Amino acid sequence: MVYKTSFVIFPLAFLFLNFILISSLANSVPTTLNVLTYGAKPDGSTDSTKAFLAAWNFACASANPTTIIVPKGRFLVRQLIFQGNECKHAPISFRIAGSIIGPGDFRVLARSEQWIMFERVTDVSIYGGVLDAQGTGLWKCKKEDGHCPTGAKSLLFTGSNNIVINGLTSLNSQKFHIVINNSNNVKIDGVKVFADGDSPNTDGIHIQESHSVHITNSRIGTGDDCISIGPGSTSVSIQKVQCGPGHGISIGSLGRVEEEQGVENITVSNVDFTGTQNGVRIKTWGKYSKSFARNIVFQHITMKMVKNPIIIDQHYCLDKPCPKQESGVIVSNVRYEDIRGTSNTEVAVMLDCSKEKPCTGIVMNDVNLVSVNRRALASCGNANGSAKDVVPFTPCLRKD
Repeated sequence: MVYKTSFVIFPLAFLFLNFILISSLANSVPTTLNVLTYGAKPDGSTDSTKAFLAAWNFACASANPTTIIVPKGRFLVRQLIFQGNECKHAPISFRIAGSIIGPGDFRVLARSEQWIMFERVTDVSIYGGVLDAQGTGLWKCKKEDGHCPTGAKSLLFTGSNNIVINGLTSLNSQKFHIVINNSNNVKIDGVKVFADGDSPNTDGIHIQESHSVHITNSRIGTGDDCISIGPGSTSVSIQKVQCGPGHGISIGSLGRVEEEQGVENITVSNVDFTGTQNGVRIKTWGKYSKSFARNIVFQHITMKMVKNPIIIDQHYCLDKPCPKQESGVIVSNVRYEDIRGTSNTEVAVMLDCSKEKPCTGIVMNDVNLVSVNRRALASCGNANGSAKDVVPFTPCLRKD
């Protein structure tokens, strides 16, 4: 009797295992979707917002890896919010061959905080394509009127993990082009960001409250910071970036509020600055704060006609009247190595640190900055550290 039961159980067990194996293989088959299938039109005038959201909802609900294809053409969309709360968290990638454009009337998007937002998503990738927010109308309004909406950020990832942005071009954002907020493990490679040099608040890439963000092989020219690193950012790496026009690469502003997260473990390497207002900058508000900026490396950098190649500004202020206080942000362990080129002003190095919390551990090594048709100078106060092979002479740093 025992043997007969075993002969019945073994074939059933074999069939059950076979079913599990086939099911698991079926579940791993990737899915490809095309936004045209959901009603998107590549004519630049038909609203394709619902089609993009429908494709996302299908991908979000799938347990299989999914690729969303955006073919050649111009796709007009209003605000897009891609929610990840209900997703199965299988990888989703966008392969964009065409352009995604915003409405010609800037007011459609300008009262929103963002144009395209990914919220609480995991394993999302964007490859190729163009985002054109058509923000020039809002820029003109701000210059001429002053009574204009703030504007929308073009692309925002918030509360997200394992993000890839590769080969994307962002044009003419109303406000910031690409924003990484409260996210982890983000890789941005080969992006191009362009806006007029006098366009207001059009930062190329802004990072805040995020960990492990890597930006490589990119070209950024805007009316504000090429890259800005805000409070709560840690382990950020920027390599092989061309910056200009714009305001350079900035850590900060920091210390606008008293209880604020700091910034640490930042590396900026192999960057070329051309015609920018600043090169590498740390800026903190002149008021009390518990924030900090530490363990920062700027290395292998070329400056070409940059107004402020190296600058620490601990008396930064936009809100008039300014508080006229000393910054409470602690700036420490900042290294400048192998930085050379030309300054567009006489002062090539400015270290304007806080009297109450002086900068410490400032190290300069192999820095050579010259000013065109005049002798380059360094201006520094309340900064402590060392310098070796540095031009211009920086009197507040001891010579090693």
